[in-house]
Amino acid sequence: MSEETPQEGREEDFDTAAPDPTRFPCPACGSDMRYSPRTDRLTCDYCGETADAPKDGPWKARPPEELDYYAALKGQVDAAEMEETQTVHCTSCGAEFTFEPNVHSAECPFCASPVVTDTGTSRHIKPRGILPFLIEERAAKDALRKWLRGLWFAPSGLKQYARADRPMTGIYAPYWTYDAQSETDYRGERGDAYYVTRTVRGSDGKMRTQRVRKIRWSRKSGHVSRFFDDVLVLASSSLPKKYADRLEPWDLSALQPYRPDYVAGFRSEAYTVSLEDGFAEAREIMDSVIRQDVRRDIGGDQQRIHELRTRLSNVTFKHILLPMWLAAYKYNGKSYRFIVNARTGEVQGERPYSAWKIAVAVIL
Repeated sequence: MSEETPQEGREEDFDTAAPDPTRFPCPACGSDMRYSPRTDRLTCDYCGETADAPKDGPWKARPPEELDYYAALKGQVDAAEMEETQTVHCTSCGAEFTFEPNVHSAECPFCASPVVTDTGTSRHIKPRGILPFLIEERAAKDALRKWLRGLWFAPSGLKQYARADRPMTGIYAPYWTYDAQSETDYRGERGDAYYVTRTVRGSDGKMRTQRVRKIRWSRKSGHVSRFFDDVLVLASSSLPKKYADRLEPWDLSALQPYRPDYVAGFRSEAYTVSLEDGFAEAREIMDSVIRQDVRRDIGGDQQRIHELRTRLSNVTFKHILLPMWLAAYKYNGKSYRFIVNARTGEVQGERPYSAWKIAVAVIL
């Protein structure tokens, strides 16, 4: 039997790939729409048209369910939980993030260095949950200006930067959350305070009575249990962790199933902290809480912990995205980053110091 030759113009010969599920063309003018925190709808910046997000499609939202941590370490993650996306790599700070399809060059939102799009791809676990932007750019700018005005010894250029009304970048930062049931056996000592009265001679030579605090120690052992829910770990190595952690608390009870329309008009960063490294940090957080639980269980006025044996079970995780407004300022060849929690308006960031202002203050 001879092979059938495809006929020109048949449907299967044309590109029938599904449209990009992360883009939302405006029904009125065809421009890309973006998510508006103010209206909770998609908005077109060119013609003002608004629209609700499609209710279903290849990206249909699923509840932000947990995934098995140990199965993921063995590579036993369902293919539906993985995705491959085009990312841009900043050679200055190492950040990996997405660009809008029609943008070919811009500043890195993390360090203000110029970057150009490339064809790099990143294969990673899909986000399961997202906190949508709640604060618009204007409100974030106002919060940043107020914060900058309160900085002592900041260079004058920074104050001018604040007044210049430069745009901020809305970005979704990657995080891991971990759940686990912990069971801990411990050995330690309980210290109970008691007082004794003694007579001492003062500096004037006179004898006085004095109450002295002492501790009576007794051995103590026991067991404590705790379920850890959503231990949060930053999965970005480009954000200044010290300041990103200060943006907490995040209202994770408002976490939504991941939907691409929430990301429309914003950038999202690919995680650069691995699942395993993130869990190592989560364990430090858990261990600190467990030690507090053990001290409470020991009781008394003071406690000594000699041994802890902790077993974790039902360890799960999920990849989530949290919203931030970013601004980067360059001073004397160094980048300084400012971050605004796009849910609460909390501002954190690095800051430069003006050497001459400090010198004048010292002289005065």
